[in-house]
Amino acid sequence: MADVTVRGAGIFGLSVAWACARRGAAVQVIDPAGPGAGASGGIVGALAPHVPENWNDKKAFQLDSLLMAETFWAEVAEISGRSPGYARTGRLQPLEPGGAALAEARAGWSRSLWQGRAVWRVADAAEFAHTPECEGGRVIHDTLTARLHPAQACAALAAALKVKGGVIRTEGDDEGRVIRAIGAADLAALNAVLPRQVGAAIKGQAALMDLALPDHPQIFANGVHIVPHEDGTTAIGSTTERDFDGLGTDALLDEVIAAARAAFAPLRDARVIRRWAGLRPRTRSRAPMLGAHPLHPGQFIANGGFKIGFGMAPKVGEVMADLVLEGLDAIPEGFRPEASL
Repeated sequence: MADVTVRGAGIFGLSVAWACARRGAAVQVIDPAGPGAGASGGIVGALAPHVPENWNDKKAFQLDSLLMAETFWAEVAEISGRSPGYARTGRLQPLEPGGAALAEARAGWSRSLWQGRAVWRVADAAEFAHTPECEGGRVIHDTLTARLHPAQACAALAAALKVKGGVIRTEGDDEGRVIRAIGAADLAALNAVLPRQVGAAIKGQAALMDLALPDHPQIFANGVHIVPHEDGTTAIGSTTERDFDGLGTDALLDEVIAAARAAFAPLRDARVIRRWAGLRPRTRSRAPMLGAHPLHPGQFIANGGFKIGFGMAPKVGEVMADLVLEGLDAIPEGFRPEASL
């Protein structure tokens, strides 16, 4: 018999299962499509922080999780024998004309808000081998941003969980305490019975390019993330589509590719080797939804990763394990289901 059943094998479900298994719980994960089959099986993997200003619980939680990530993914890699593609390589953004004063102010705020453990600064583009197109030759550089390969990270986490005795099934009955981490499907179920919409599936499209810059900082420019991976590819993405017709890729991805090539010269001759589309779960509050499940008494929910799921995952796993196994509630008020109800 399992002590814990996790419904859903995306990044939130696997991280919660992993945190519970590390504490000695017998864990089963049930997902008809297997690990990383939905939005968590993507290709971008930009673990980028919010800007260091207007501080709130969401930004503080994300900071804690991003700082936990290096140890978290190193342990997963060691136990599983598989690389999640994680590296804290930093990020470059073009300094927009007239933006120097705000960027310098954020640099000052980062020194206190980021606890001296990462840097946000204005730098000369000449410091880096490749930079985004920018007027004036200056960029914003932060050392907190990291990258991983989402599908590879889910595979590594699933393998590590099995080493710890966890079981991953495509079907089965609930046993023990139950956490539902089903993503967009569970948000749709909530919308069907609650008086107002609490969340929705947001379509995202991304591309994988044949460009090898494995140790280079990622780029954010023209509204596009450009993420060099350790396997010699570079991912770009993504669209944010609230209204969409079909789940395939289309001309909107062509626009993202064009924007990325315009922003970053090394991509201009790079070949597109994969096109990807998926549905990401976004809550009405835009924060993760963690705590007691609104529809299933005695069960729990971990949902709403949207664009920040992989960055939030290490700490989401810990606070949910605290709640489910120990009865300790350290969930920020803005992350509770009622914040989106």
